[in-house]
Formats: sequence, C-alpha cells, structure tokens
Amino acid sequence: MTQDPIGWLGALLFGWLTGLGMPAEWARALQAFLGAGALATAVLLLTFLLIWAERKLLARLQDRLGPNRVGPFGLLQTIADAIKLVLKEIIIPTGADKVIYFLAPPLAVMSVVGLWGVVPLAPNLIGADINVGVIYLVSIGAIGTLAVMLAGWSSNNKYALLGAFRTVAMLISYEVPMVIALLVPTLLAGSMGTVEIVERQRGVWFIVLAPIAAVLFFISSMAEAGKAPFDLLEAESEIVAGYNIEYSSMAFGMFFVGEFLHGFTIAALTVTLFLGGWLGPGVDRFPMLGLVYFGLKSALVYFGVVWIRGTLPRLRIDQVNAVNWKFLVPLSLAVVAVTAVADKLAALQAWNRIVALGGANLGLALVTAILVQRYARALRRREAIGNPAVQPARA
Repeated sequence: MTQDPIGWLGALLFGWLTGLGMPAEWARALQAFLGAGALATAVLLLTFLLIWAERKLLARLQDRLGPNRVGPFGLLQTIADAIKLVLKEIIIPTGADKVIYFLAPPLAVMSVVGLWGVVPLAPNLIGADINVGVIYLVSIGAIGTLAVMLAGWSSNNKYALLGAFRTVAMLISYEVPMVIALLVPTLLAGSMGTVEIVERQRGVWFIVLAPIAAVLFFISSMAEAGKAPFDLLEAESEIVAGYNIEYSSMAFGMFFVGEFLHGFTIAALTVTLFLGGWLGPGVDRFPMLGLVYFGLKSALVYFGVVWIRGTLPRLRIDQVNAVNWKFLVPLSLAVVAVTAVADKLAALQAWNRIVALGGANLGLALVTAILVQRYARALRRREAIGNPAVQPARA
C-alpha cells in the first residue's frame, strides 16, 4: 500500500493555504505546526479519560467502586481534580532555582507527548514518518530522566534530591535492556522506521517471532514509566513522595499528567513494535479502520499495565537494580544474538521463519528457566548456611 505522507486532510489544508497566496514553504511549515498541535492536544485530552479508566479499573481489581459521584459514572471527576489543581497556590521553596524549577514539569510532559510523533495511528496517519523512528523514541524518552533530575536538584530539598538520584539510577539502568530489546523488531523489519516496522508485520506479528523481546521491552518500559512494581518515583513511605515533593498546583499536575499518559504510551509502543500496530482485516479498503484496531490493541495492553500495577507490591531499589543487571540485561543480549542467528539461518536454509525464531525463543526460555532455578537453589543454600534455623528446601 502506497503511503501518502500528507494524507487527504493535509492535502486539503495545503491546497487551501496555497490558494490564499501563501508560499508553498510557509504552507508546509504551518501545516506541520497545526498537525503537531492537533496531535498533542488529542493526546493530552486523552489523559482525562485515562485517569478515569485507571481509577475505575484499580477500584474493580481491589473490590472498590472508584469515582462515581461527579458526573455519570464519575466521568467528570478528573475535570474536578484538574480545576482543583489550577486553583491551588504555587508555592516555591526558599532557595529554589526558579528557572530550572519551572522547566522540569513541561519537560516531563513533553518527553511523553513527543513519543507520539512517530507512532503510526493508521495508514497515512502519523506525525512524522522518519527512518530513525526507533532512535527518536529512545532519545525523546530520555528527556523524562532529565526532567526528574532537574526537579530534584532545583527544589533545594534533600529528600527531593535523594528521590531524584534514586529514580534516575533506575531509569538509566532500565534503558539498557529496553534499547537492546528495540534492536529485535529493528532487525526483523530491516528498518528503524516505525511505519516500516508495522508494514513488515503484515504476515505475522513480531510478538510471535520474538515473544521474549516483547516481554523485555514491556517490563523495561514499565520501569521507565515508574509503574508498579517499579514505582520508586513516589515511594511516599520512604522518601516523602520523591523528586516532586516541593511541587504544587499545576506544576505538580504536569508530573501527574505525564505519569498517567506514559502508561498508555507504553501500550501504544508495544502495539506498534510487536502487535502489528494498526493492521487488521479491512484496513486496506477502509484506512481509518486501522485507528480502531490500534485503539483496541492499545486498550488491551493498557489493561495489562493497570492490572500489574494493582496486583504487585512495590520492590526495593536494590531488588529493582538486581533484576535489571543480573537478569534483564543478560537475557536481552542473548535474545538479540539468538534472534539474529535464527533469522539468518531461516533465510539461508529456506526454513519457515516462524518455526525457526519460535524454536529459538523456546530454547532460550527453557535455558533461562533452568539457570534461574539453579540460582534460586544456590541462594537458598547460602541463606541456610548464614541462618542455621532456615532449612534448605528439598529439590
């Protein structure tokens, strides 16, 4: 299917602007500006629905009702909360670096909204189809880490600074397996462009060819977003709410918006890279049907994000980093190597690609399970030696 980078709506706008006598270069610049503004506005407005949906889902998982008073089904509760935040006073701590202090919240939102610029929502419906979309995702996502560090450092609060240090340590650590896992869909598609990655999944979704890489990307992305059980960003019982403790009113609200929106962004990126994006029956005839498929897939993955958040307890910082460096990073390196070899052998030997890559992932999963079991047994033995009252479990 031929991709039109402008689309019919963009072409209509471009024709109208040039018809008014505007130079073609200015018309294209204004068209891009209006398109970016429309996408950012739609994504930010989506946050109101996401906050309501997450509250209702968590309430059902925990046998509660959730918001049900303000508006039908509590739909207007998020708007009431936003009005409350706007009306609150912005209190600036004494000795704070005001420029950096107020720069951090919009950076946190921008780092999430900016990711949607290269997410193909449907055929011909994408902010920018660039050939290095995967690198763009990594670089823009890293701005959120900078926002956390700036917020903690500029607040002139040792608790905020301590929370920022701990958060940045976790975010930078989990970027390693996430970036390595991103190499797998890039390798399978032969391109870093997100549109090309989606197009290459027409025969079979990449989650079938590389299930381990999909799980690794999903887990590391949840850690990047600070979702439970990796929500060390807001460990209230330990560091008094973390790096954003000195923020109030809409300055705090921006961090709040970025956090909720990041959860759905994880789902959208997972769908794009591993679940076929907007692909589905009838999309070739009705292109906008792709937006429906993309939304349904993203909603399903988002439900998994909320489910995990409402089920698992928070991990300690040492546990989080140990899982990353001792398990996720070595496994992600092994996945890339195994996928590259299996895909090459499938091409050279004319093997079925699904069988070759599926078998390679199954073998790696079995080896990983055996190694984890042996590590757990060795750990129990060491604990038993250190504490004679603890008896080692029998095999």
